[in-house]
Amino acid sequence: MNDSNKNLTIVLAVTKQGMTVTQAARKFGVSRQWIYTLIRRYTTNGKNGLQPASKAPNNPSNRLPQTLIDQIIAIRKELHTTGHDAGPLSVQHALEDRGHRVPSDSTIRRILHREGLITPQPAKRPRNSYIRFQADLPNERWQADITHWYLNDDTTRVDILDFIDDHSRYLLGIQARLLWTGTHVTTYTQQLFDTYGPPASMLTDNGMVFTARYTSKPGARNGFEKLLNTHHIRQQNGRPGHPQTQGKIERFHQTLKKYLKAHPRPETIPALNELLDEFRTYYNTQRRHHAIGRQTPQTVYTTNPKATPNTTPDNELRTRTDIIDNNGKLTLRYAGKLKHLGVGRAYKGTPVLMIIHNKHVTVSNARTAEIYAEYIIDETKDYQKPLRKK
Repeated sequence: MNDSNKNLTIVLAVTKQGMTVTQAARKFGVSRQWIYTLIRRYTTNGKNGLQPASKAPNNPSNRLPQTLIDQIIAIRKELHTTGHDAGPLSVQHALEDRGHRVPSDSTIRRILHREGLITPQPAKRPRNSYIRFQADLPNERWQADITHWYLNDDTTRVDILDFIDDHSRYLLGIQARLLWTGTHVTTYTQQLFDTYGPPASMLTDNGMVFTARYTSKPGARNGFEKLLNTHHIRQQNGRPGHPQTQGKIERFHQTLKKYLKAHPRPETIPALNELLDEFRTYYNTQRRHHAIGRQTPQTVYTTNPKATPNTTPDNELRTRTDIIDNNGKLTLRYAGKLKHLGVGRAYKGTPVLMIIHNKHVTVSNARTAEIYAEYIIDETKDYQKPLRKK
């Protein structure tokens, strides 16, 4: 039974069949006040008065003009074509930035749905099922990672290194290289420190450019780790096999690749870096982020006080065994670079023990414990002269 028929039945039951209002309310599951309203409408307007009231806005001025609807549709298509976020909130922000009247995001969603412009999304876990962590200040935690992209030839795969600020989502740096080595990563990270100041902590995965913890040299540090220690930056590494630890930068990579897919693949790495620079400008200054109050990352990063490192650097302490070669030298990997320590040809073939304490290295006979030489590592040089010899 539709609503108008039900309403008529209720009215006739009371007015024609002698049922009391209380009995009718109980029988039909409605309130007594509603029955009195129906009787009044029926008395005034007959059956037409029992039709359900329209849910459309009473004020015609609330209806969107067709020109604004057309603008909403055009912006949605433009954002989608250029690889930008194109949901109702993004369309709403674009309207505001362009000086148009801004309807609610629910109104925009209805228009896009009606036009078949809402892309179905796979079912996701509810937001309240996640344990979310967010730094309280800019520079409290940076996240860094490397993702990959192919050039136009479909065979040349390049590395893309990026750093984002955990609090503001500000994209601090992004750059492509054919291969990011540990030395390259360390140099680029220092450049970011020079620009933005060092963060209080750094979160990365366990890639060898970021940490030496899973190499065959327990206790050793690579160049990236030594750089963090020099600046008193607390290092954090995600659990192996759990990318959720770096959820923000993993989600960022989805946004990045959506943008890249919407553009022709560059033919060269310099051309790719130009495209990445354009993306960085858009991401930081135009793309508003729901998690930071619908503001842009640049606004949040630049208008809040910055955290600074506040920890004491940890000491590096490790050992290494080796045999002095025929040229009287030993090899030692320090900060990701191979160093050669001069001991003397008189000791060639001798097994030795090296104790490495930060930059200080002591070399002794592995059998007798006799000390042969001590060194202070000069990071700018390959060959290391001893401070003193036996």
